[in-house]
Amino acid sequence: MTTRGKKAAGPGRSIPLPETVPDRRRNRPLREVLDELLTHTRDIARRGKAMTPTELDYAQQRLEWLADEVWRLSTGEATPPE
Repeated sequence: MTTRGKKAAGPGRSIPLPETVPDRRRNRPLREVLDELLTHTRDIARRGKAMTPTELDYAQQRLEWLADEVWRLSTGEATPPE
């Protein structure tokens, strides 16, 4: 279901939405990395207490790499700022 051209629902809301809502899947590589970041984050949250120090270290490194990829893909920069 789409909300394009409709009014926002909810108590006290009657703000018209723009006719051209950008497609959030326009940047497919970014969407894929964001999905992977979310999946990995949820996995860490679920299993974090049971992970070994080696697993936690790897999970942190992967999380940082994924965050760097999100930054790179969303800004178009080669590498994120230090």
